[in-house]
Amino acid sequence: MGRYSTGGLTTAGSTTLPIISLYGGAGTKQGRIVEVGITNTTTTGFAIKLVRLTTNGTLGTGLTEAFHDPQTASPNCQGFNTHSGNPSLGDDLGYRATIGAALGAGIVWTFGGGGITTGASPNGVGVIVENGTGQAAQAYMVWDE
Repeated sequence: MGRYSTGGLTTAGSTTLPIISLYGGAGTKQGRIVEVGITNTTTTGFAIKLVRLTTNGTLGTGLTEAFHDPQTASPNCQGFNTHSGNPSLGDDLGYRATIGAALGAGIVWTFGGGGITTGASPNGVGVIVENGTGQAAQAYMVWDE
Protein backbone atom coordinates (compact mmCIF):
# COMPACT_ATOMS: atom_id res chain seq x y z
CA MET A 1 0.00 0.00 0.00
CA GLY A 2 1.34 3.43 -0.92
CA ARG A 3 0.92 6.77 0.83
CA TYR A 4 0.35 9.95 -1.18
CA SER A 5 -0.41 13.62 -0.56
CA THR A 6 -1.57 16.64 -2.50
CA GLY A 7 -2.39 20.24 -1.70
CA GLY A 8 -2.04 23.87 -2.58
CA LEU A 9 -3.33 27.40 -2.19
CA THR A 10 -7.10 27.41 -2.67
CA THR A 11 -9.56 30.15 -3.50
CA ALA A 12 -12.55 30.97 -1.32
CA GLY A 13 -14.98 28.21 -2.32
CA SER A 14 -18.52 28.26 -0.98
CA THR A 15 -21.17 26.12 0.67
CA THR A 16 -21.47 24.22 -2.63
CA LEU A 17 -17.97 24.53 -4.15
CA PRO A 18 -15.24 22.47 -2.42
CA ILE A 19 -11.99 24.31 -1.73
CA ILE A 20 -10.13 20.99 -2.10
CA SER A 21 -11.28 17.55 -3.13
CA LEU A 22 -9.92 14.04 -3.64
CA TYR A 23 -11.64 11.64 -6.03
CA GLY A 24 -11.24 7.89 -6.28
CA GLY A 25 -9.85 6.31 -9.43
CA ALA A 26 -11.73 4.48 -12.18
CA GLY A 27 -13.41 1.14 -11.53
CA THR A 28 -13.00 0.04 -7.94
CA LYS A 29 -9.91 2.15 -7.21
CA GLN A 30 -10.37 3.98 -3.92
CA GLY A 31 -8.25 5.92 -1.51
CA ARG A 32 -8.33 5.99 2.27
CA ILE A 33 -7.84 9.55 3.49
CA VAL A 34 -5.78 9.63 6.69
CA GLU A 35 -5.22 13.39 7.13
CA VAL A 36 -6.66 16.74 5.98
CA GLY A 37 -5.18 20.13 6.84
CA ILE A 38 -6.53 23.64 6.24
CA THR A 39 -4.68 26.87 7.15
CA ASN A 40 -5.97 30.43 6.81
CA THR A 41 -4.00 32.76 4.52
CA THR A 42 -6.16 35.81 5.35
CA THR A 43 -7.20 37.65 8.51
CA THR A 44 -10.88 36.71 8.14
CA GLY A 45 -12.19 33.58 9.85
CA PHE A 46 -14.37 30.99 8.13
CA ALA A 47 -16.15 27.71 8.88
CA ILE A 48 -15.54 24.45 7.01
CA LYS A 49 -16.77 20.87 6.97
CA LEU A 50 -15.82 17.58 5.33
CA VAL A 51 -18.37 16.03 2.94
CA ARG A 52 -18.76 13.19 0.50
CA LEU A 53 -18.97 14.13 -3.18
CA THR A 54 -21.05 11.95 -5.51
CA THR A 55 -20.38 13.73 -8.83
CA ASN A 56 -17.53 15.83 -10.19
CA GLY A 57 -19.31 19.08 -10.96
CA THR A 58 -16.80 21.35 -12.68
CA LEU A 59 -13.47 20.37 -11.20
CA GLY A 60 -10.88 22.95 -10.29
CA THR A 61 -7.26 22.76 -11.34
CA GLY A 62 -5.76 19.33 -10.86
CA LEU A 63 -3.26 19.19 -8.02
CA THR A 64 0.03 17.30 -8.16
CA GLU A 65 0.03 14.06 -6.20
CA ALA A 66 3.22 13.38 -4.25
CA PHE A 67 4.60 9.91 -3.46
CA HIS A 68 5.70 9.38 0.13
CA ASP A 69 7.67 6.35 -1.04
CA PRO A 70 9.02 6.80 -4.58
CA GLN A 71 8.99 3.02 -5.07
CA THR A 72 5.18 2.85 -5.00
CA ALA A 73 2.96 2.87 -8.08
CA SER A 74 1.35 6.03 -9.42
CA PRO A 75 -1.76 6.97 -7.42
CA ASN A 76 -5.25 6.15 -8.65
CA CYS A 77 -6.85 9.04 -6.75
CA GLN A 78 -6.62 12.63 -7.92
CA GLY A 79 -6.84 15.90 -6.00
CA PHE A 80 -8.38 19.13 -7.23
CA ASN A 81 -8.28 22.77 -6.21
CA THR A 82 -11.43 24.87 -5.72
CA HIS A 83 -14.29 23.67 -7.96
CA SER A 84 -15.97 26.16 -10.31
CA GLY A 85 -19.20 24.18 -10.74
CA ASN A 86 -21.23 22.42 -8.09
CA PRO A 87 -20.64 18.70 -7.54
CA SER A 88 -23.44 16.74 -5.88
CA LEU A 89 -22.87 16.75 -2.14
CA GLY A 90 -23.39 13.50 -0.27
CA ASP A 91 -23.29 12.87 3.45
CA ASP A 92 -21.61 15.21 5.88
CA LEU A 93 -18.77 13.27 7.46
CA GLY A 94 -19.17 14.97 10.84
CA TYR A 95 -15.89 16.90 10.78
CA ARG A 96 -16.31 20.66 11.19
CA ALA A 97 -14.02 23.49 12.21
CA THR A 98 -13.93 27.24 12.50
CA ILE A 99 -10.67 28.57 11.11
CA GLY A 100 -9.56 31.59 13.14
CA ALA A 101 -9.24 35.12 11.78
CA ALA A 102 -5.45 35.12 11.70
CA LEU A 103 -2.74 34.19 9.24
CA GLY A 104 -1.72 30.61 9.95
CA ALA A 105 -4.81 29.66 11.96
CA GLY A 106 -5.85 26.17 10.95
CA ILE A 107 -6.89 22.62 11.64
CA VAL A 108 -5.44 19.19 10.96
CA TRP A 109 -7.87 16.28 11.01
CA THR A 110 -6.42 12.77 11.32
CA PHE A 111 -8.46 9.63 10.78
CA GLY A 112 -7.61 6.32 12.38
CA GLY A 113 -9.05 2.90 11.64
CA GLY A 114 -8.13 2.88 7.97
CA GLY A 115 -9.19 6.44 7.18
CA ILE A 116 -12.15 7.76 5.21
CA THR A 117 -12.76 6.00 1.90
CA THR A 118 -13.12 8.16 -1.19
CA GLY A 119 -15.17 5.62 -3.13
CA ALA A 120 -14.45 4.99 -6.81
CA SER A 121 -14.83 7.68 -9.49
CA PRO A 122 -16.96 9.83 -9.66
CA ASN A 123 -17.06 9.69 -5.85
CA GLY A 124 -14.77 11.64 -3.58
CA VAL A 125 -14.36 13.67 -0.43
CA GLY A 126 -14.14 17.45 -0.23
CA VAL A 127 -13.86 20.38 2.15
CA ILE A 128 -16.58 23.00 1.74
CA VAL A 129 -17.49 26.21 3.54
CA GLU A 130 -20.13 25.33 6.13
CA ASN A 131 -21.79 28.73 6.19
CA GLY A 132 -20.98 32.32 5.37
CA THR A 133 -18.14 33.31 3.07
CA GLY A 134 -15.05 31.25 2.43
CA GLN A 135 -11.51 32.59 2.34
CA ALA A 136 -8.33 31.64 0.55
CA ALA A 137 -6.49 28.89 2.40
CA GLN A 138 -3.64 26.42 2.20
CA ALA A 139 -5.12 22.91 2.08
CA TYR A 140 -3.77 19.38 1.78
CA MET A 141 -4.91 15.75 1.91
CA VAL A 142 -2.92 12.60 2.69
CA TRP A 143 -4.22 9.15 1.67
CA ASP A 144 -3.30 5.51 1.28
CA GLU A 145 -4.19 3.23 -1.60
